[in-house]
Amino acid sequence: MSEYQEFLSERDKIDFLIQKGFKIEKVTENLSGAFVQFKHTENKRSATLHVKTANARKYFSNLLFTHKQ
Repeated sequence: MSEYQEFLSERDKIDFLIQKGFKIEKVTENLSGAFVQFKHTENKRSATLHVKTANARKYFSNLLFTHKQ
């Protein structure tokens, strides 16, 4: 899969979780990417997503800043 296709896949997964009512709770960065932990606002379910591409990491970072304001 090309890097752009991988980015689109990761972006779609992030958007899907956000649309389902999850919010980013914690981000752990390492050399293989970032592990983004999501927590549902109502029923406290959680999900973890391994984000590998730089563009997807920029994307969720941008979401963090826009949701804080």
